[in-house]
Amino acid sequence: MTLQELRETAHAMVAPGKGILAMDESTPTCDARFQPLGIAKTEASRRAYRELLATAQGLSEYISGAILYDETLRQKISDGRSFPQCLAEQGILPGIKVDTGAKALAGHPGEKVTEGLDGLRERLAEYRELGARFAKWRAVITIGDGGLPSRAAIEANAHALARYAALCQEAGLVPIVEPEVLMTGEHSIERCSEVSEETLRTVFYELGRQAVALEGIVLKPSMVISALESSNRAGVQQVAEATVRCLTTTVPSAVPGIAFLSGGQGDEEATAHLDAMNRLSDRHPWALTFSYGRALQRRALQTWGGEASNVPEAQRALLHRARLNGAGALGRYAEDMEQNMA
Repeated sequence: MTLQELRETAHAMVAPGKGILAMDESTPTCDARFQPLGIAKTEASRRAYRELLATAQGLSEYISGAILYDETLRQKISDGRSFPQCLAEQGILPGIKVDTGAKALAGHPGEKVTEGLDGLRERLAEYRELGARFAKWRAVITIGDGGLPSRAAIEANAHALARYAALCQEAGLVPIVEPEVLMTGEHSIERCSEVSEETLRTVFYELGRQAVALEGIVLKPSMVISALESSNRAGVQQVAEATVRCLTTTVPSAVPGIAFLSGGQGDEEATAHLDAMNRLSDRHPWALTFSYGRALQRRALQTWGGEASNVPEAQRALLHRARLNGAGALGRYAEDMEQNMA
């Protein structure tokens, strides 16, 4: 894939009014979400649930791409088509999670570094053959006592993200670069902003060192937001203003788009924040959209509950959330809600 093709794919991933469905939960994570609902923790159940997501009629109106897990990329839906084929035929780009998880960073208690670079070149070539058109790698940055995050953690994760991104582009895959500043803890929005800015500056420095073409990536950051246990959580407009201000000072205009992760936010909260940022459209040069997992799937999973008879209703729940987030990506969420209430 040429740079022009990478650029075109990246722009398609952040097309107006569309976002990315993150359905790449690892097997343990997916099983953990099934357990409280009494859903069998089996490969068949995971396949059935992900088929529900991938086959929802009309999903491509709001979803540009779907991130898959290795297991799902290799599975077939009930009519015999592979998941990448099913998605592509709907006009949804198939993607793949390629990191192997965040592990303890030696010498730095409480911090992690994402692993998976060993053998990545070969895996990316295989994933490309299986139909993937983009990839995702998640790094996690923890804000905590004792000066966390350390420079060592930020630099180690930024370097790994850059090496991954370079390998993706070599293989003809658009890399989603995901540096997540975690919401866990009690920190303020001001502290989140400081750490987010330092993290993003370091990530783009490393991307430059590794000769990654910024026109052929999608950035997937966390929002600048108060911690979940903060005593004075910031409101929607404050989050929007702080996030756009942070991104404007750190993200080059060559990046086609930014697809936010929801990172523990509630469904409505994540959509409202996205909408408020897009109402500040005169302040940023890139598309701002979503790459949500639980914030898109939560109601659909609860509705399905492992029962085939619930699939149509679960798909309607998925489409509802996707449509609202599509409106948020255009800055029209509030208008959409008002029209529905009228």
